[in-house]
Amino acid sequence: MGIEVVLVRHGQTVWNAEERLAGWTDVALTALGRSQAGALRPALEGERFEGVWSSDLQRAVETARLAYGEPSTDRRLREMNFGALEGERWRELDARHALGLKAFEGFEAPQGESIEALEARVLGFMGELASGRHLIFTHGGVIRLLTRRLGKVGFVGNCARVVVDWSGQRLIEELPLAP
Repeated sequence: MGIEVVLVRHGQTVWNAEERLAGWTDVALTALGRSQAGALRPALEGERFEGVWSSDLQRAVETARLAYGEPSTDRRLREMNFGALEGERWRELDARHALGLKAFEGFEAPQGESIEALEARVLGFMGELASGRHLIFTHGGVIRLLTRRLGKVGFVGNCARVVVDWSGQRLIEELPLAP
């Protein structure tokens, strides 16, 4: 049996609503974010997984608890560390940083993390998964990194779900956003 992974981005946070970069800053879910996470529960309730994982940041942990149950946390599933850019609004980023983040390759946040470092830690986690199905609650950058390797380029919204055949390196399906 191979490895199938259901990736779920956390619900909306205060900084998502304000269009701010929230990497390692532990920003809380909004009421809408909690509602988005709760709306996932009926779709996930009957599912069985070898492992249920989450970033250790509270926005991902709370999403996991509301959508499915208690996850095992792992720091490697955190969003990119945006360093000096943490809390900056997308529209206020200088052109060099905005283009680097949009391209999502060859970029390094000032006093933060590079895309290559993000990739190394996330792929380290993925390489340790046992055969079977896994449910992972994480962040937009992590999902973007993993799906980009499978040919999908772009952003995922809050509480979006993406199912991948990790062993076969292919995208199975991208499920609609929660209300």
